Amino acid sequence: MTLQAEPSHTGGCQCGAVRFRIHGTLGRASVCHCRMCQKAFGGLYAPLVNLGTAEIVWMKREPKRFRSSNHVSRGFCPDCGTPLTYEAPDGMALAIGAFDDPSRLAPQIQFGIEGKLPYVDGISQLPAHTSTDDATDNDYLADIVSFQHPDREMPGEAPGDARHP
Repeated sequence: MTLQAEPSHTGGCQCGAVRFRIHGTLGRASVCHCRMCQKAFGGLYAPLVNLGTAEIVWMKREPKRFRSSNHVSRGFCPDCGTPLTYEAPDGMALAIGAFDDPSRLAPQIQFGIEGKLPYVDGISQLPAHTSTDDATDNDYLADIVSFQHPDREMPGEAPGDARHP
């Protein structure tokens, strides 16, 4: 009999100062349109996935936290500012875009729709261009070099002692 490996995910911030590894099954993925989430992410909405029954191991260091309300703290990288967590009395959620493979975490529900911006649903109908298309209009993009941490674990990124069940 072959044992199945438990699900595992990795991710972190843009600069790599905060990295995480998830062991176990994550909860439901969602987007939240409330104004607090819009501001926290600097975006149109916050794509999040509940930690569920999974365990998170912070590698290197934990995020810094900002208490955005009397019940919620939000974790972010203190070096590059990447939004990472939503932490409430009912558990933690992680920013889907911070995962090394966010394609595995499709949102299943929307929250805070009273704050949903009126043009969000029409975004998929806008003209679309690839990054290569954009480079033809902007010369500086032809030789751009990313300083972001790659979407994978790097040698020497061993799990740290900080844990959050």
